[in-house]
Amino acid sequence: MNVDSLIKKAGGAAEIAQLTGVTTEAVRKWRQAGMIPTKHWPALLHVPGITLADLNETSEETSAMTHPTDDMPPKGATAVLVLADGTHFWGRGFGAFNDGAVGELCFSTGMTGYQETLTDPSFAGQIITFTFPHIGNVGTNGDDDEAPTMAALGLVVKEDVTAPASWRSVRPLQDWLVAHKRAGISGVDTRGITRLLRDKGPQNALLFHPKDGRFDLAALRKRAAEWPGLEGMDLVREVAQPARAWAKTTWHNTRPERAVKRRVVALDYGAKDNILRSLVAAGCDVHVLPGTATGEEILALKPEGVFLSNGPADPAATAVYAVPAIQAVMDADIPVFGICLGHQLLARALGGTTYKLDRGHRGANQPVKDLTTGRVEITSQNHGFAVDEKSLPDTVKVTHVSLFDGSNEGLASTVKEAFSVQYHPEASPGPTDSFYLFERFVAVMDRRAEARTTSKAGA
Repeated sequence: MNVDSLIKKAGGAAEIAQLTGVTTEAVRKWRQAGMIPTKHWPALLHVPGITLADLNETSEETSAMTHPTDDMPPKGATAVLVLADGTHFWGRGFGAFNDGAVGELCFSTGMTGYQETLTDPSFAGQIITFTFPHIGNVGTNGDDDEAPTMAALGLVVKEDVTAPASWRSVRPLQDWLVAHKRAGISGVDTRGITRLLRDKGPQNALLFHPKDGRFDLAALRKRAAEWPGLEGMDLVREVAQPARAWAKTTWHNTRPERAVKRRVVALDYGAKDNILRSLVAAGCDVHVLPGTATGEEILALKPEGVFLSNGPADPAATAVYAVPAIQAVMDADIPVFGICLGHQLLARALGGTTYKLDRGHRGANQPVKDLTTGRVEITSQNHGFAVDEKSLPDTVKVTHVSLFDGSNEGLASTVKEAFSVQYHPEASPGPTDSFYLFERFVAVMDRRAEARTTSKAGA
């Protein structure tokens, strides 16, 4: 007996809600999940005509999908997540149908901002497992995109996506995913997946949501195993946008507008829109160039400062063309500020190296200590690579450190006006503890502009 039949036999949603001591909203979620939690079974067994066998039927489908035992899809399964080691998870597909999206499976611990997360270009080449169970509950809208397209290859969630319940919602997540031609899978054990990634590190995986409902697990396992992985991969060319001016500021910005704005060139390695908004809010006149721009192209815009954005994949691969451009900027004595991938590229430009983390940092609750002030910030992060502190020359000092694993979170040159952090001071989603870094960047440019003015007056 399925859940709908059980609800009907109990007298309807209102009756079963009263009987079990829950709200009708909870009953609606039972319908969507296709199961009734076992703690409510004793109350339902008092209803004439409902047996323990009936209740067991409602749990078998979900149990089979979250704990697969064979290669045959269980009843109700319309999608599968296949790992390169052969592990697979059956579930219910949503969003667009696909022929298999292959990438690195990771997890994000953020409790809000799933739309911002999915459109963050740093997630290119990755499938995101959300540890927070309620994804899709606020729908989607045109304001929360961090880039024009969805960067993540797909998403993995525990609960079925519910109807949106927010005044800001314009389109349900299901329809939004279809528009972006991306698939998701629900009804899987996201806690189990997170533990697997925590213990074994990043896993190559394939998310398959076929229109015809046919599965060839052997072929899917082969495709997942043959994907080369993000190490050594450059995805900046795929996500960087063309050169453009940017004038939008942050939402609800209450900072007074500056009379004199500092001319900044932002190098787009996969920049989130809120980074550019934050630069404007801090007092910058922002001109964006793709991350493939040369030093000559950057300096031709006569910047007072150069910003290095976030981005996806392996910094060692992107460094081939990015490092010479960054070094040309520093040789021209232009201040530099970088975040995330920009932080890693600056480290390489200063003589350091990077490596792939055993476990990436992805979420909006990452504690970081500022070694200069002793202050601890709760930060938003999304990265799978890190700077090797031991590789940094004596002319570079470590400024921030992760309180999770001790990895590097910030650096500054002692001979150049260049500093960077691994985390995201612009948040979106996440806390805004670190916005002061944008203001610090502007303060550097202000100080240098004042020194030039003083020098000219003295001459």
